[in-house]
Amino acid sequence: MSVWKKLRYKAEWLGLAWLYFAIPLLPRRAAHGLSRLLGSIAFLADKRGRTTAIENLTLIFGAEKNESEIRQLAKDSYRSFAQTVIDQFWSRRLTPDNYEKYCDVQIDDQEAVDAALQTGAIWVTPHYGNFEWIALMMGFRDYKFTIIAQDFKNQSLTDIYKKNREISGHEVISQRGAIRKLLRNLKAGGHAAFLTDLTIKPSKPATIIECFGKMTCVTAIHAELMKRTGLPVIPGICIPKPDGTYLIRGFKKLTFGPDDTDQTIAQACWDVFEPIIRENPAPWLWMYKHFRYLPTGEEAHYPSYARSNEKFDQVRERVGI
Repeated sequence: MSVWKKLRYKAEWLGLAWLYFAIPLLPRRAAHGLSRLLGSIAFLADKRGRTTAIENLTLIFGAEKNESEIRQLAKDSYRSFAQTVIDQFWSRRLTPDNYEKYCDVQIDDQEAVDAALQTGAIWVTPHYGNFEWIALMMGFRDYKFTIIAQDFKNQSLTDIYKKNREISGHEVISQRGAIRKLLRNLKAGGHAAFLTDLTIKPSKPATIIECFGKMTCVTAIHAELMKRTGLPVIPGICIPKPDGTYLIRGFKKLTFGPDDTDQTIAQACWDVFEPIIRENPAPWLWMYKHFRYLPTGEEAHYPSYARSNEKFDQVRERVGI
């Protein structure tokens, strides 16, 4: 490793370590205000992401919202993500005794959730609201998840994020060899958590779903594990409130039969979340290139960043969509 890279990694670690120490010292109202300020700054500074967010929102909501409303949604999306980042560090203030001050948990099917505590389950959520805290809150309720997280090139940063994500008892594992470990844990009555709208390159572990009427290529790992274990899939979502607290909703469990495929399972998971996101769009990550793969002949219905991809067409043919 070069001297320059060592110095850069050290500076990155010092910056993140300072946040790890300083953010939990802030009162809750101050942390919420800081996230809104940083989100607004990021919206102005990140021209590329801002352009993508506005284009995505215009594509989906342009017929019902004007330019000013679209721009405000894009800014609020940045603020929501900034709150997730700040709260990732502020979460060190959370305990089993106080987390309900900051999160109102509503479960549609408490019987299924209680049963999952004994049998294990596959838990799914989108990149919406504070997707980090939804796992933490369930950990305080004794549901210990195994979570796949992408490692940073700078391992010291990975270690800090791992500490934050494991404060309520979860285990965070790297992507290498993750499937075998997840499968082993699930068969032993454990739990696994997934972000089901994670866009990935077209490949064998990928499938295609319709998202707001557009095709997107997402992970199918949760679907494959469900088919191998027969465990229920339990969707949940974390909805921000104006005062900086959250509503965590747990939906009815999803069960599937032998005729279901990776595609139908992944689509069913997304179909739970889309109405929630459509009703309150801002907390989704609109600055992300969700629709980067262009189906043949659909140029007029996709954003300008979408590109044709031969492997995407092959996955589309394989899943029959």
